[in-house]
Amino acid sequence: MAENKPFEIPPQVRELAEKNIDQARKFYDQWMEGISQVMNMWSSTPAGEMVPGFDSLRERAIKFAKDNAEAAFAQAEKLAQAKDVQDLMTLQSHYAQAQMRSYATQAQELGRLMTTAMQNMRSPKL
Repeated sequence: MAENKPFEIPPQVRELAEKNIDQARKFYDQWMEGISQVMNMWSSTPAGEMVPGFDSLRERAIKFAKDNAEAAFAQAEKLAQAKDVQDLMTLQSHYAQAQMRSYATQAQELGRLMTTAMQNMRSPKL
């Protein structure tokens, strides 16, 4: 009778995944640096001036995007170290649950900041 062995991920596949994750992280870091430079230049121009509150909304949205990317990279690194499919499924389940909680918190905060920014926009300037 055949043994029921769990599927194991070969070390070579894990090593390749780790290298790909590292390359993706480097590309992402360069891309975010470019985006940050553009956003800083845009904000410093008279045309880029925003209603008070929108700057904090923009900054918070960028922070959340960075936090979510970092969480995804951390998850990818954990997945690359997974020994078998069961390990992959457990890691992915925990990640999905944590991210759903994080997204809910982020949505609440962005909603609050949007409301504040909209109220500032309607307020007459003195």
